[in-house]
Amino acid sequence: MASNHKSSAPRPISRGGIGLTGRPPSGIRPPSGNVRVATAMPPTTARPGSRGGPLGTGGVLSSQIKVADRPVTQQGLSGMKTGMKGPQRQILDKSYYLGLLRSKISELTTEINKLQKEIEMYNQENSVYLSYEKRAETLAVEIKDFQGQLADYNMLVDKLNTNTEMEEVMSDYNMLKAQNDRETQSMDVIFTERQAKEKQIRSVEEEVEQEKQAADGIIKNMSPEKQVKYIEMKTTNEKLLQELDTLQQQLDSLNMKKESLETEIAHSQVKQEAVLLYEKLYELESHRDQMIAEDKSMGSPMEERERLLKQVKEDNQEIASMERQLTDIKKKK
Repeated sequence: MASNHKSSAPRPISRGGIGLTGRPPSGIRPPSGNVRVATAMPPTTARPGSRGGPLGTGGVLSSQIKVADRPVTQQGLSGMKTGMKGPQRQILDKSYYLGLLRSKISELTTEINKLQKEIEMYNQENSVYLSYEKRAETLAVEIKDFQGQLADYNMLVDKLNTNTEMEEVMSDYNMLKAQNDRETQSMDVIFTERQAKEKQIRSVEEEVEQEKQAADGIIKNMSPEKQVKYIEMKTTNEKLLQELDTLQQQLDSLNMKKESLETEIAHSQVKQEAVLLYEKLYELESHRDQMIAEDKSMGSPMEERERLLKQVKEDNQEIASMERQLTDIKKKK
């Protein structure tokens, strides 16, 4: 009977080599949270031995599966490949900002320490430089003294080589000593005058400061209208001073140009003659302009006659008035 015969179909092979009839044992069942839907994959790419694919033989995999792209979990199933790495911290709370602040403070402290070290190094170098500079000044004075002594010794050697008499040497010494004394006195006088001038300058500066303070007090006591007018006049004065400075610079430039031209003219006979001709031409043009102005001011002969008659009458009246005054003065005497 057909029911008494065993099926000749081969049984599927499990991981341990034992044939399986249905679903896999619970030992290799995946947890319910990581089960992948079989319908989402084509039949040809399903895992061998799973529900959605054909049963394999002896661990043979399909050629389309890439094991490197499918990481395996602890249960033996492939996990989902993650994408990009998410943010390191989702909540920026007080501790986050305190940590950030501590890191910035640490960086600033390191930088401040570095700058302090550089400042200390610079100060040391500066102090060394100042000491070297003072030492150089001292050595320069010593070198100058030694140069003077060397000059004296050289002069003495010259005197000895030329068989100069001792009297002549003493005469030169006395002459140089007298000259040195005169120059020393002159330097003392100049130093005294300098001190007096400096004292006078300080006194004048103090007076100027006092006058300035007095002027400021007067300005503060002015009415607002006068203060505004004072400020306007002060601004105008500053502008005029600037213009004066500009004009003075132009005048200096023109004077320098004039001196340069005069120097050129002094070395050239032709230019001197040209200058004389220009001066004569200027005089003639001025005389011409004067004659033209006089001709324009003169009218017709009748007008000129009337003008002269009027002038004569005015002169006669003035003479008569002066004669009357003279007569009155004589009578009073």
